[in-house]
Amino acid sequence: MSTPSIIELITKKRDGETLSDDEIRWLIGAYTDGTVPDYQMAAMAMAIYIRGLGPDELTAWTEAMLHSGDVLELSDIDGAKIDKHSTGGVGDKVSIPLAPIVAACGVNVPMMSGRGLGHTGGTLDKLETIPGFNTSFDRDGFHRILTDTGLVLAGQSERLVPADRKLYALRDATATVSSIPLISSSIMSKKLAEDLDGLVLDVKVGSGAFMTEPESARELAETMIGIGKAHGVPVTALITGMDQPLGRAVGNANEIRESLEVLSGGGPADLVEITKALAVEMLELAGIEEATTQVERSIESGDALAKFIEVVIAQGGDPKVTEDPTLLPEPDHEIPLIAEREGIVTRCDARVVGLSAMRLGAGRSRKEDEIDPAVGIRVEAKLGDTVAQGDTLAVVEVRTREQFDSIEMDLRSAWEIGENAIDAPPLIRDRITSEL
Repeated sequence: MSTPSIIELITKKRDGETLSDDEIRWLIGAYTDGTVPDYQMAAMAMAIYIRGLGPDELTAWTEAMLHSGDVLELSDIDGAKIDKHSTGGVGDKVSIPLAPIVAACGVNVPMMSGRGLGHTGGTLDKLETIPGFNTSFDRDGFHRILTDTGLVLAGQSERLVPADRKLYALRDATATVSSIPLISSSIMSKKLAEDLDGLVLDVKVGSGAFMTEPESARELAETMIGIGKAHGVPVTALITGMDQPLGRAVGNANEIRESLEVLSGGGPADLVEITKALAVEMLELAGIEEATTQVERSIESGDALAKFIEVVIAQGGDPKVTEDPTLLPEPDHEIPLIAEREGIVTRCDARVVGLSAMRLGAGRSRKEDEIDPAVGIRVEAKLGDTVAQGDTLAVVEVRTREQFDSIEMDLRSAWEIGENAIDAPPLIRDRITSEL
């Protein structure tokens, strides 16, 4: 094949034509090595946002992304290797208790996670509030920890799917983040690079999710399942609600504390429900019988917490935080947000809470922003709860009173209090799977 012209490829996609496998391979390779500059790839991303990618194009695009750098080789590790991915939400710390629960049941979990951006939090940021906890490993380090503990909680290395690293930053700067082909290929290229035997997806839908409509969430789930099928990897997706924050804690260190509660047999009911449901799906993909019983036993016996302690030590963290959570970063002030009227909570908007936490410093508006691990929000009143005037809607964890003042009015707008009782919608909205 002669070397394509990037302008011709942009024109083809702009006009709704189909890119060939060879053209896609060249494009991803040329963008990764710098031959194609950001401004031209930005035009291609927008063309894809508008025109989409056909099934064959999407398979080729994901394959090219997958092989733009290193691919993990984990075939020498005994037992099934199953990962989970969430499309992101507010208070979504599920991966932190989920991974050790599943690993304690004998399944290898090579979990590769990301950082927070905008109103959604990031698993790596939360884990790094544990003193000394390291999430950055090369292929050998990743392999060693997984071999030793059956679990690794790490970030994307510089050489793993480098095309995605570049393209993700570009999408964020060009209003193309919500493109389903680009989202699905980004997620699946990284997951396929882990040499998995199965993948469970938690596709969020609601005000605090990237997919706010059920139809879009289902389309995204089905697209990723299709990519997995094309690459011989079984994928199951749960579509779960994200209209209100998950659990109570929104931030970083406070979400580690809440995760430890779940691993110790407690924690908020909604967080426990989704964690256990995803754990069962992961065990079933691994061929584990009586999955529900196994999940319950791993928590009740203390094995899940012990597995978390094991991986904290393996990744350089201080295990004492599991016994003394005050070793985690703490805020200087905890200021209550007070209900101004009595009634029943009819709205607790996840996006508003997440954006307020970001403005406190718990998240990032740009990828290069630093986070403050100690600040955050603890939600005390959720959908269907009855509150009296003067009750606490949330506790805002801050360094200074001025931080609270700067977000108080916006944060208050997350809640609506009415007179009529409501039922909170189900947390798990749908389950989608495919047979290979």
